[in-house]
Amino acid sequence: MITPPDDYAWFSYERFPDLTEAYCFTYIRGLTPEQLVTRLGARPEDFTLMTLEELIATSYRHGYGTAFLGATTIGDWVFVVEPNGGIGADEGIITPLSAGTRLVSHFRDVEGVESFYWSEDGEIRFCFIADDGYSEEAPEEIVESMQRIDSDYRHLYPSEGPAFLMAERLTGITLTPELLEGSTYLCGAIPESR
Repeated sequence: MITPPDDYAWFSYERFPDLTEAYCFTYIRGLTPEQLVTRLGARPEDFTLMTLEELIATSYRHGYGTAFLGATTIGDWVFVVEPNGGIGADEGIITPLSAGTRLVSHFRDVEGVESFYWSEDGEIRFCFIADDGYSEEAPEEIVESMQRIDSDYRHLYPSEGPAFLMAERLTGITLTPELLEGSTYLCGAIPESR
């Protein structure tokens, strides 16, 4: 059973003040954290293991021109956390990164702009960008979830549950605060010129 969007109310400013206002969560099937961070341009000698709290604090010390992210394994997936980052919402990066696999991401920036992407085998299958709406008609795999969101949860911003619901539907992963906070992340700095 898929979690109702309201069950993601734990992802709040009160619990995650330095993450909820600007984040990107990306799920990629079939890669290891090391493979992912290397593909994005981080140098293996710079990899560091961190807790979520350390990842968030370190990411805010990196200036413009460098993204800082952490990746961990959840089943067959690598889960990426970008505090105040948006690599997972960059079509020029996620489209080739999804070659031969599935990639799902959701993003929110400090101005409240939100997006959701599902890319598979080098093609964007579906995306939602705040203020622009849906990229196209929803693929059959997510029609039921989209109808449920449209009828029952239209009042919520994607980051208040619907994006989590869609990611869960496409990955089978129910993100929980315990999973987010209890994971160890392989972290690296990614140069903007990747």
